[in-house]
Amino acid sequence: MPAPGRFCRLLRRFAGAVNAAAMFREEAERVLQLPQQTPEDKQQRDMIEVLNLTVKALKEGEVVAVPTDTLYGLACLAQSSDAVKKVYDIKGRNGQKPLAICVGQIQDIYKYCKVSVKEELLGDLLPGPVTLVLERSSVLNPDLNPFTSLVGVRIPDHPFMRRLCQMCAEPLALTSANISTQASTVDVHEFQDLWHKVAVVVDGGPIGDQDRQGSTVIQLSVPGRYKIIRPGCALGATVDVLERKYGLLEDPV
Repeated sequence: MPAPGRFCRLLRRFAGAVNAAAMFREEAERVLQLPQQTPEDKQQRDMIEVLNLTVKALKEGEVVAVPTDTLYGLACLAQSSDAVKKVYDIKGRNGQKPLAICVGQIQDIYKYCKVSVKEELLGDLLPGPVTLVLERSSVLNPDLNPFTSLVGVRIPDHPFMRRLCQMCAEPLALTSANISTQASTVDVHEFQDLWHKVAVVVDGGPIGDQDRQGSTVIQLSVPGRYKIIRPGCALGATVDVLERKYGLLEDPV
């Protein structure tokens, strides 16, 4: 029979292993798998189930991790000040760094932003790996990026994300799924240390942007001009649309 001291150490070690296993199971239960290679009708049913659970978490003021067309992101309801604060807390991010918003369709942009470009231009760039920085409207939550009159808006070229925004019927605040000092993520297992801080992790599989550049960020708040805020993964194609098709001029840095 083990000595009392050794027995206590073994007991503590066993209890620690049990707790770790329970924590792992709890974290794993947060992960919702998007359907991949399954029959189309089953894909639709599975997608709807994941959407419903994700919308429920968002409506309860929680933060979720989601796939986009560029990187994995953290999302919450942009109109919920408490949820926005949770995102900053999870990221360990300075409150002076802005969050973008994500909407489901072009028409939604006009509700939350003041648009000074043609609707055709928006349609040429979105959905896609582009964030457009525009003047914000008074409808947008004043606690979201209160230090600026601008806001970045995205419509990711990702069916799950577009449908999620449409079902929420309001914009999502969106940022990359990582601690601010760490690399962006293209697989849910790369940010597993954050799983316990979010209500849902939507696993859409590995994302194609292995360069981890994120979306191209372009400011369009001045009529006739554009400004490159971040080159991102689609700079060439974006500039080509802005200059060749719409005659916009680049603002000097």
